[in-house]
Amino acid sequence: MFIDTHTHIYSEQFDIDRNEAIKRAISKNIKIMLLPAIDKSYSEKLINCTKSFPKNCFPMLGLHPTSVKENYKEEIDFIKSEITNYNYIAIGETGLDYYWSQTFVKEQEIALREQIELAINYNLPIVLHSRNSLNEIFDILKDYRNERLTGVFHCFPGNTFDAEKVIELGFFLGIGGVVTYKSSTMADVVKNISLEHIVLETDSPYLSPVPHRGKRNESTNIKIIAEKISEIKQISINKVEEITTCNTIKLFNLKNV
Repeated sequence: MFIDTHTHIYSEQFDIDRNEAIKRAISKNIKIMLLPAIDKSYSEKLINCTKSFPKNCFPMLGLHPTSVKENYKEEIDFIKSEITNYNYIAIGETGLDYYWSQTFVKEQEIALREQIELAINYNLPIVLHSRNSLNEIFDILKDYRNERLTGVFHCFPGNTFDAEKVIELGFFLGIGGVVTYKSSTMADVVKNISLEHIVLETDSPYLSPVPHRGKRNESTNIKIIAEKISEIKQISINKVEEITTCNTIKLFNLKNV
């Protein structure tokens, strides 16, 4: 089976046909979908989604960097109070985003560090968003090198040199639809990095792969991403499926699913 390690299937873009979109993915052998959090305003919808599909949809808990505002402490307190209330598989998505706004740069870093410490304390992987902030995140992670911290650089934005840094830190690369874009250098990264360090993701409803670019993304498109990786690495799609699924099961401790 395939696993989509990053889908916002609970978001408003799927309010009309959420169940159908999930069933479409399952019918295409994308049996598992991992749901990263945004902020507490989405929490109920996210959990309801996992309750509706308990064998297929698995929740994360976190605060997205673009949701870090004046009330970020309240959001972090919610995460701390919620973390033992449900079987969360990861902390995330969290990270730093300097693309949309730099108003809360300091607060983003504080929130990220708080969530890193939660991931360590609860022995959970962490899912990192790193837009225009890759080096800053590397610098923060260096402070935790002696801890058992692992996770995914979601929608990995760097080059091969950056990818090697990610691997050295004990993290995986989340590869999605961007790898199919002609303007992207992600094909070079995938070519140069072992598949043992890659997991598949859509980031749906965003970042649809070619030929669906510009349309709503969904988990069924994982196969298009896998096909592109198999083409780049000149291996079978079955091998991409086998290795990336094993990587994901190990990282997110999904052995019993």
